[in-house]
Amino acid sequence: QVQLVESGGGSVQADGSLTLSCTPSRHMESAAYWIGWFRQAPGKEREGVAVIYTQKSIGVYADSVKGRFTISKDNAQNTLYLRMNNLKPDDTAMYYCAAIDYPYTTHPLDLQYTYWGQGTQVTVSS
Repeated sequence: QVQLVESGGGSVQADGSLTLSCTPSRHMESAAYWIGWFRQAPGKEREGVAVIYTQKSIGVYADSVKGRFTISKDNAQNTLYLRMNNLKPDDTAMYYCAAIDYPYTTHPLDLQYTYWGQGTQVTVSS
């Protein structure tokens, strides 16, 4: 079991920035699993945004956010971050932190994540 607690959502204008945080109950430095961010906008399917393997330092991103979003982790604080720059109205969604016990793979956004946080709302106005 992994409990996930997100924070950091809010409302910003287009081209603004936000940083989301997620604290997992299982320490990222000592365990190997995938953890990352998904989002769901009203009337749309949930989509993977960015994920990272806890034993690696480079994330995997959806094409729609490459170059604008950065996923990172602070092992000392056991916290996962999503830095979102150049936000667009299309980025408006509920953002969820999610995790899965799965070995390293080249297509982590396609996995069916097991553990989910409660979500944090991000609203971008034009």
